[in-house]
Amino acid sequence: MERRDFAWALAAGLVASASRATEPEGEPSAGSLTDVPGLKVGHFTDARRPTGCTVVLAEAGVTCGVDVRGGSPGTRETDLLDPVNRVDVVHAVVLAGGSAFGLEAASGVARFLEEKGIGFAVGALRVPIVPAAILFDLAVGDGRFRPDAAAGYAAARAASAGPVAEGNVGAGAGATVGKMFGMARAMKCGLGTAAVRRPDGLVVAALVAVNAFGDVIDPATGRLVAGARAADGRLHGTVAAILEGRAPGQPLEGGNTTIGVVAANARLGKPEVTKVAQMAQDGVARAVAPAHTPWDGDVLFALACGTRSADPLVVGALAAEATARAILRAARAARGLPGLPSAHDLP
Repeated sequence: MERRDFAWALAAGLVASASRATEPEGEPSAGSLTDVPGLKVGHFTDARRPTGCTVVLAEAGVTCGVDVRGGSPGTRETDLLDPVNRVDVVHAVVLAGGSAFGLEAASGVARFLEEKGIGFAVGALRVPIVPAAILFDLAVGDGRFRPDAAAGYAAARAASAGPVAEGNVGAGAGATVGKMFGMARAMKCGLGTAAVRRPDGLVVAALVAVNAFGDVIDPATGRLVAGARAADGRLHGTVAAILEGRAPGQPLEGGNTTIGVVAANARLGKPEVTKVAQMAQDGVARAVAPAHTPWDGDVLFALACGTRSADPLVVGALAAEATARAILRAARAARGLPGLPSAHDLP
């Protein structure tokens, strides 16, 4: 998309503001990641082009695990989260656009937390632990603009425990899906969040930025919501095209990825929360088809934020459900850009 087209989209209100939550039309609130006590979420959305970053603050420190899939991940501090390694507490998680450049946003978040005296004590210093994952959105607008340390700092400063904005915000600002036939027949997606509550008080929630090679489908109905379009602009579907014998061209390496955070108000150890992150990837596979491809770098972080005891199997199953719901909301909350319609634009 040319710069003048993005300027038009911005003026037309097609680029959502990070200062307010966007609710998919006709849908009740599905809850959000901030339904889990102790978490705050903040976005930075770059006004110069569709890109940005999203920060999940856990200032008290929480146990964290991660699961990395697909052939093209971009991450920071994920090795530290291996259950055999010593550090098991993080103070924030960053999701960012901008491809590998976007990892710089985590440095800004670390600086924000250090200024607040948050992090591991190392003599007189504090060292915040801030893992991160990025997605590739450089092909949407002018790729010379990408999240940096200042963007991460701004997102952290804006973080709150209130409702979370969805759609074309933060890490989802430049997210797209359905790239089987190239960007000319792809669709706009974004960022979504959802929470699942049990009668016993257990809350498991997810926040996901969806930039997949494949399509978003509704797991409840199997209906295609957003994805690869036919030459006439109608939804066609990636898996349908593969079944027809069609082969994708050579997608841009690292040009896709679904990244997110799941969290529960439960007490889990590092091996257990890592298993929750693994199980949560089932939600990606339910709502994205195909998922975890060689051209995706799907990454999910899991946070254990409470004191209540909980079965990791139960938490993992609910994390997969919340992830699938968040992905569906990311597609429905997104708004189109010139040449990139969203689910909202389809008849």
